[in-house]
Amino acid sequence: MLLKNYKPFFYLFCFAVVACILHSTAFFLLEINFQKFHYSIGLIYLIFFGLSALLYTILLMVKKKNFEIVGMVFLFGTFTQMLLGYLILQPILENKTETADVEKVSFFITFILFLLFETLLTVRLLNEKR
Repeated sequence: MLLKNYKPFFYLFCFAVVACILHSTAFFLLEINFQKFHYSIGLIYLIFFGLSALLYTILLMVKKKNFEIVGMVFLFGTFTQMLLGYLILQPILENKTETADVEKVSFFITFILFLLFETLLTVRLLNEKR
């Protein structure tokens, strides 16, 4: 039972590593110089992995206490993650270099990928029988 609840952390970690490698490889193949980015690709993936793992941990704790509010906690956690994402993105939005547009798109793609994975994990958590 314990392993069943924490297996999604392993999946989340594998997802983050594979997505980061694919993201970096795509930039390499497209010859995009991501060395001049404000945040490295690995750092962005690490931040989103940490936020996703924290949100899932909170959801597991809430599920044990009060299963009925798991969905609301997920919505609040997603809102908080979006707010933190905006605060992290602020220096990139103010940047007017030629790489800023690519970095913005890269940031939002990463955000959306993790949001989709978190949503999938939460749906699976909500569909479990008590």
